[in-house]
Amino acid sequence: MNDTTTPATPAAAAAAAAEQLRATAESTELLLHTLAELEPAALAEPSGLPGWTRGHVLTHLARNADSLVNLLTGARTGKDVPQYASPESRDADIEAGAGRPLAEQVADLRDSQRRFQEAAALLAPEHWTAPLTHRSGYVFPAWQVPAKRLAELEYHHVDLNAGYTPAHWPEPFAIAEFRRLGELFGAAQELPGVLLVAEDAGLEARIGGGEVGLTAEGPVRALTGWLSGRSNGDGLQVHRGGEGLVDPRSALPALPPMG
Repeated sequence: MNDTTTPATPAAAAAAAAEQLRATAESTELLLHTLAELEPAALAEPSGLPGWTRGHVLTHLARNADSLVNLLTGARTGKDVPQYASPESRDADIEAGAGRPLAEQVADLRDSQRRFQEAAALLAPEHWTAPLTHRSGYVFPAWQVPAKRLAELEYHHVDLNAGYTPAHWPEPFAIAEFRRLGELFGAAQELPGVLLVAEDAGLEARIGGGEVGLTAEGPVRALTGWLSGRSNGDGLQVHRGGEGLVDPRSALPALPPMG
């Protein structure tokens, strides 16, 4: 179930959350496997995110898990528990932890994910329908928290530049994000019209405003990789007026940051 599907009952919300919680556990194990192959010095090397090393990415993932524990605690208790104490403290914590040794980062990632899973296990079905406030200010239901954690894990695993790519994403995740980002950029009228065709998943999405000028076809993982800024369009075939383009990467429009 993705963020655009609203469960009809608390039991359905709890079931949706449980499905995504299992996916976060599997995603964390894959990430830990990647980290087991890294040399300790590799944490100081650049990640795929501007200005961040791999150590920054891993520290962010651990602190993100703790921030979601705060939100889950708020859902369970009915109190307004902010995701982070402040934007400044969030940034300071990431910077402070980025230079830690690999073994410490791995332990922190594992422990923070365990705290996240334990906090989720305390919620009753009715808690999963509670409204929560994201750090950026928008309000969303608690049952979406595990899906947000999964997105952090999957996207930032790619951002480590350590061999994990969009081609490795679980298909349910790639499909859910294709739908979400297709809706997000479908409302971006400043973009040229592009029809996206995920051949393997039997899905289509139209992004941008005006008439469709380009059609991009390919695997759902490749399309989601491009939509999310994790690839430049590799693996896609792009057509204009039925004519295939030699270099689809230069033909595709630049996208704004995803939400």
